[in-house]
Amino acid sequence: MSATAPVPTRWYEGVTRYQWLVLVVASLGWVFDAFEGQLYNITRGDMLPDLLRVAHPGLSAEEIGVLARVWGERLLGVFLIGGTLGGWIFSSLADRWGRKPVMALTILFYSVFSGLTAFASDLWQVGALRFLVAMGVGGEWAVGAALVAEVFPKHARERAGGIFHAASVGGIWLAAVAGLVVGTQWRYAYMVGIVPALLVLWVRVSIREPDSWQEARRTKGDRLGSYRELLGDPRWRARAVGGAMLAMVGLATFWGVAVAGQNLAEDLLRALGAPPAEISSRAKIAFGFIQTTGGFLGQLAMGPLSVRFGRRATFAWMHVAAFVMTLVVCWVPGYFGSYGLLLALLPIFGFFAQGIHAGYAVYFPELFPTHLRATGAGFCFNTGRILAAPVLIWVSAWMKSALALPVAISLLGTLFLLGLLVLIFLPETKGQDMPA
Repeated sequence: MSATAPVPTRWYEGVTRYQWLVLVVASLGWVFDAFEGQLYNITRGDMLPDLLRVAHPGLSAEEIGVLARVWGERLLGVFLIGGTLGGWIFSSLADRWGRKPVMALTILFYSVFSGLTAFASDLWQVGALRFLVAMGVGGEWAVGAALVAEVFPKHARERAGGIFHAASVGGIWLAAVAGLVVGTQWRYAYMVGIVPALLVLWVRVSIREPDSWQEARRTKGDRLGSYRELLGDPRWRARAVGGAMLAMVGLATFWGVAVAGQNLAEDLLRALGAPPAEISSRAKIAFGFIQTTGGFLGQLAMGPLSVRFGRRATFAWMHVAAFVMTLVVCWVPGYFGSYGLLLALLPIFGFFAQGIHAGYAVYFPELFPTHLRATGAGFCFNTGRILAAPVLIWVSAWMKSALALPVAISLLGTLFLLGLLVLIFLPETKGQDMPA
């Protein structure tokens, strides 16, 4: 947009049909990305006890339950490690090879290996397959975020990025539906996981490489996707490290705190004497639909809020509110013995605790130049995964097995406050052009 061009009064003015198409295709890739990731969260309550009973036939139901919680957190950590490796590899390849082929490859990765999980017969097989699924998941986000940021005009970039990331909620809803439909027959849910591979055909025929990437290939071909430049240049390194720490806070709190909305619902229902046969399905609805609806609205709000208040201020207030709501959902419904109150609070909790994630799709691509955009955004988001993994493998697993669930989640919720410290060292990008 030239300096003399009128400023659009509505953010979607001037957005072309092709730009909308890119947003739809990238968002669908992220929808199924989230679907594959959340299948585990939705089904692990049935899958892990089934596999543990086979591996340890002499253990009691209570002992199996404790082991399932520990392994549940450990396998989440494995998922984060796989996402990190895949994100590092595929985001760099997206800068080197182009956005289109790498997006197709990452979708195939998470679809095929998720489908194979249906045939797992031991925990090590689940761990290996979840690692490979995560590689595709980690890579796809960086490609989609970079593509949307590069294709959309400056005045629409924040909203488009927020919509792109908010689409992940559709994947959580789909996973919740799959979990409810298959019930305790968790293997069927993973068989559905192969379906997103069909999206690859649409990616191949409908997407073209952004002009900015083609220009970068002509002028900076030997520097495309260079980790040496990303981490060697002090300007990009500081942004990469700061972004990774910010993502670590969000990812550790999502897997350690936000998804525990389902566990809080289960514990409260159990304490209130709900029929055991109903507890699992009602808790899946509480997290997969009720809380996640609030998360969806929060992610949609991140774009407009970051336009009005700036990236850093919006992140800061969302982190503070997420911490406060963590304490509220952990203690208030239990104090009053009201499951209805928990259901009323979960969407507000989700709005803040899950809403912050859309900010990464808005903010991270703005921090890096075109030839490092997918690499830098992918480094931030996926290094955040590897930094969050120890929190889940050791800290969260220990807390949730040794402490009362509300105590454990409240302590983990203090990580939201760490995000405030990280934001001090990151730049504000509101109203600025992305680095060329």
